[in-house]
Amino acid sequence: MSQQAPYRIFGSELSPYSVKVRSYFRYKQIPHEWTVRSSANEEEFRKYAKLPLVPLVVAPDGSALQDSTPILEHYEARFPEPSIHPSDRALAFLSALLEEYGDEWGNKPMFHYRWTYEADRASAGERLARSMMPGLDEASVAGAVEMVCSRMVPRLKLVGSSDATRATIEGSFARQLAILEQHLAGRPYLFGGRPAFGDFGLFAQLHQCSTDPTPGALLRARAPRVLAWIERMLDPKAEGPFEDWPALATTLEPLLREEVAAVFFPWTVANAAALAEGKAEVSAVIRGEPFTQEPQKYHAKSLAALRARHAAVADRRALDAILAATGCLPFLVA
Repeated sequence: MSQQAPYRIFGSELSPYSVKVRSYFRYKQIPHEWTVRSSANEEEFRKYAKLPLVPLVVAPDGSALQDSTPILEHYEARFPEPSIHPSDRALAFLSALLEEYGDEWGNKPMFHYRWTYEADRASAGERLARSMMPGLDEASVAGAVEMVCSRMVPRLKLVGSSDATRATIEGSFARQLAILEQHLAGRPYLFGGRPAFGDFGLFAQLHQCSTDPTPGALLRARAPRVLAWIERMLDPKAEGPFEDWPALATTLEPLLREEVAAVFFPWTVANAAALAEGKAEVSAVIRGEPFTQEPQKYHAKSLAALRARHAAVADRRALDAILAATGCLPFLVA
C-alpha cells in the first residue's frame, strides 16, 4: 500500500477511542504516525480539529476526521481488505452491535473506575498530566494532577456514575469479564480467527481498564484470556477465518442476552426517549435497579444509526431469530 505521506493520528494513550483507531490502522497496515496530543502541538491540532476531542486522523491531503466509529467506517470503505466485517450478514450486524455496546456502554465502567477510586484517579491523573504537558518538572506534577482530576471527576455524572449506580456499573463490568473469559477460550478474537468491528469497540474500553489499578487487578485475577485478547488487539493480525454462528452461539449468546439486551438497550432506549420528550434526566431500569443520568445527544444518534443498520439488512430472518432469542430484537424495531 503506497501513500505520498503517512496518515497522522492525534490521540492519547488514555483515550480508548484513540487506541481503537490506532489498532485499526495497525491491522490494516495503513502507514501512519501516532502523535500524542499535548500543549506542544495544540496549535496544529486546532488547525484540523472541529471538536476539542481525540482521536483526530489527518490524511495526506490534509482532510481530517474525528469520532472513532465514522473513522473506521470511512477507512474500511477505502481499504476494504482484510475486512473487519464477516460476510455473513447476521454476524456482521452482531459485530456492529457489539461495537456500539463497547463504545457507548463499555465507556461507563472504564470512566467510573478511573475517576471514582483514589488510586485510579492518581494514576490516570499523573499519566494524563505528563502526556499533556511535556517537560513538566517534578515540582509541578502534584498541581497538574489536581488540575486534571478537578476537570475529570465532575464528568462522572455524564456517564451516570454515582453511589446509586455503582453496583450496576461494576456488576456489568464483572459480568462482561466472566462471559468474555469463556467466549475467548480457544479463539483469538470475538468472531473467530481475525478481528471484527466489535473487537475494536469492545477491546478499547477494556484496554483502558487494564491500565488502571482497580479494574486492572480484577482483569488479572479473573480474566487472563481477556487480558491476552486485549494485548493481541493492540496490534491485531488475521490468524484465520471468521467462525459461523453455530460455533459462536453457546458463548456469545450470553453477552447479547445478559449485557446487550439486559443492560445496554434499556439504558440507550431510555436516553433517546428522555431527549425526545425534553426531559432533564434519563430514568432507566437495568436488571431491576434504577439508573439515572443526564441525557446524551450523541447516544441517541448512534442508536438511530444502529436501528437503520438493522433495517438495511436485506434478509433478516437468521439475524432476527438470534436477536429475538437473546432479547435484543424489541429494542431495534421499536
